[in-house]
Amino acid sequence: MTLAPLVRALGRGPGRSRNLDRKEAREAMAAILDGSAAPEAVGALLMLMRYRGETGEEIAGFVDAMRARLAPWAELPATLDWPSYASGRSRGLPLFLLAARLVAMAGQKVLIHGWNSHQNPNADVRAHLGEAGIAAATTLDGARMALEANGIAYVPLEAMDAELLRVVRLRDELGLRSPVNTALRAMNPGAAPACVQGVFHPPYRGLQQDAAALLGEKDLMVIKGGGGEFERHPAKQILVYGLEAGAVHEQTVDPLIEETRRLADADPQKGDLGRLWTGERADPFAEATVTGTAALALLAAGGAATLAGAQARMDALWADRLVPAE
Repeated sequence: MTLAPLVRALGRGPGRSRNLDRKEAREAMAAILDGSAAPEAVGALLMLMRYRGETGEEIAGFVDAMRARLAPWAELPATLDWPSYASGRSRGLPLFLLAARLVAMAGQKVLIHGWNSHQNPNADVRAHLGEAGIAAATTLDGARMALEANGIAYVPLEAMDAELLRVVRLRDELGLRSPVNTALRAMNPGAAPACVQGVFHPPYRGLQQDAAALLGEKDLMVIKGGGGEFERHPAKQILVYGLEAGAVHEQTVDPLIEETRRLADADPQKGDLGRLWTGERADPFAEATVTGTAALALLAAGGAATLAGAQARMDALWADRLVPAE
């Protein structure tokens, strides 16, 4: 497939250019992933989409093409999709990993998938999986076994499809993120009935909400999270976008604690995440980040009727996390 007509549609100039429709976006991403599109046209298409501002239809079309390649993964028994595609050296510890583990302890089956770049080595997501007690699965069967045994699994993007990693890494050549990053967050490869997403730039909350509605998602929660991850700041009022039973839903969530601090203020040290889980390290702010993030995720997954109920459940699980199960 040649992308030239689509590049022309996007870049004809003021008053004449337009965004892609869902079918065009799907065909474009399919060509990009199967390698049939010229690399020059791929770069032009992605950057023009970014410049114009991607739409829900474009992201839905991209996701359609991604899901077509990942069809076997849709058979996983996941109940909550948790994408992790944030980048940046300013990120602190990936506290959201402990939050995801708490949600799994509450009975959900949490599928985390992702790829991250430009991160502080001591804040690297994959490097902390062991400390968080989360298994990395590099095969479909491995992911299924981890979900069934532990209620949680992390799948690297390249394990699902190496071409998806190739395309997202075009950022290294183009110098800017592209709509591919947005689509990966909306991909939900395990066809989980509920999804959580974190974004760095607030306007993307509405975009992810629009794309999810077009894709037929029923329950979704999107927040401006720490470094672009689904990670709640416990000392700030946050605006939550999403879907509830398929209907557009928005709410404002009040702070949990009073403290002036950024999520990445403390320079993470090796082992800090594990020590927080075992209780060797006490940090009320970090603990509130974990339980507050977990509460939002549990609510999104339908594991609680109210946010207050979800918070109480997560607080109790955090307090008893080291007590052996009967």
